[in-house]
Amino acid sequence: MERQFYVYIMANKRNGTIYIGVTNDLARRIYEHREGLIEEFTSRYGLKMIVY
Repeated sequence: MERQFYVYIMANKRNGTIYIGVTNDLARRIYEHREGLIEEFTSRYGLKMIVY
């Protein structure tokens, strides 16, 4: 069975800090970022806006 993965980019503001990640469940991962449930880096810099 073939699995799908997604590359995504999160940012904290225009021309600010960015984070590039890979996941197989994009909706879940974006929710985790926005709620601050994961990763010290994304929580520290407030990366809650999906760019791509």
